[in-house]
Amino acid sequence: MWMQHDGVHLTMPFRKDRGSFAIENLDPKLCTHIIYSFAGLDVKTDSIRSLDPWQDLTEDYGKGGYQRITSLRDRYPHLRVSLAIGGWNEGSTNYSRLAADPNKRSRFVASAVDFIRKYRFDGLDLDWEFPGKRGGSPDDKLNFLLLVKELRAAFRKYNLLLTAAFGAGKDTIDGAYDVEGLSVYLDFIHMMCYDYHGTWDKKTGANAPLRSSEDAFSVEYSINYMLKLGAPPSKLVVGIPLYGRTFILQTPLSRRKPSLGIPAQDVGFKGPYTQENLQVELKNKTSNWTTYWDDDTRTPFAVSGDKLISYDNEQSIAEKVQFAMEKGLAGAMVWSVDTDDFQGDCAEDDGVNFVNFPLMRCINKSIIQSLKDIENQIENKRRDPNGVEKILTNKYVMFVMLVVLYKLL
Repeated sequence: MWMQHDGVHLTMPFRKDRGSFAIENLDPKLCTHIIYSFAGLDVKTDSIRSLDPWQDLTEDYGKGGYQRITSLRDRYPHLRVSLAIGGWNEGSTNYSRLAADPNKRSRFVASAVDFIRKYRFDGLDLDWEFPGKRGGSPDDKLNFLLLVKELRAAFRKYNLLLTAAFGAGKDTIDGAYDVEGLSVYLDFIHMMCYDYHGTWDKKTGANAPLRSSEDAFSVEYSINYMLKLGAPPSKLVVGIPLYGRTFILQTPLSRRKPSLGIPAQDVGFKGPYTQENLQVELKNKTSNWTTYWDDDTRTPFAVSGDKLISYDNEQSIAEKVQFAMEKGLAGAMVWSVDTDDFQGDCAEDDGVNFVNFPLMRCINKSIIQSLKDIENQIENKRRDPNGVEKILTNKYVMFVMLVVLYKLL
């Protein structure tokens, strides 16, 4: 959205009833890029493969997801549609073996070009989770750089996009990515700024804290650290989650105002559709949810008896957007658009205030508001006779590009 990139990850989950999401539920006016997730790796041929041929392809009466998603460009010519390969369930071991072998890399690169062009995608998003971890090798950091370099050389001929999703934790960044080197060859780096905390901590915590006074697990730290390591702001994309994390408290809370960081069980409770979705749950009037705001992390959470949900709402998302724009970043991406309220079930039921995709729309509105704030700051600097006349170039460019691109939406 601002400058040139606002991406939404699209997964095709198997859900029932109102939670069932289809490509036709998308509103492409709300984004500039769509990333179809996920394809996988065929270890026998070192090539890309569909993980769900019936969902993705048209053969054998398949649903043709690839064709349907790329055809959106016919009606929305501003869109760029990429295919993501990898994801958590694909693991790391096979990608580690691929990247370590020059011959395997060569076969994969050729396959990637053929596959992306055959199915009319605009590019490839690499979602190896994670180099150097989960069965990976210490050599993955260098080998991933070599793989990306070779993909870029092959993609350049066809003007294909090449992006990658990065883990946001400092230990992952240090072990997995040659940030400065990868920045040369990648068009965008999608920072997965979520899952900082969860039931694995055995205490409650914010899923995507903007800031933290206690540790390095925050959006602010991740982005600042990537910039310090040499990532150009113009290629860095902040990830925003459209889902929350659930917790079951070890002891129900007393009447005093609760806070994050209290002991919790190592499993949460399941939501009605995604097993993580919270919007419908918070609207459940029989559950007696009470919402709170955590000033330290700049995120909301909700409590009902021994249950707690950490999530993002309009305020926390607006603050993330403002932070990213102040840093001059390339844009925002969300994981994932199908976990927003695409049916509008959580809108006020008065026949007037209906709205679907409330969090996606919040990002759009926050950009407009941040633009106004930046414009006012620039104007104030001009009017201040004692102030410095120099205006930050990156913010001025960002302002121009935002206006142009928002007209496309």
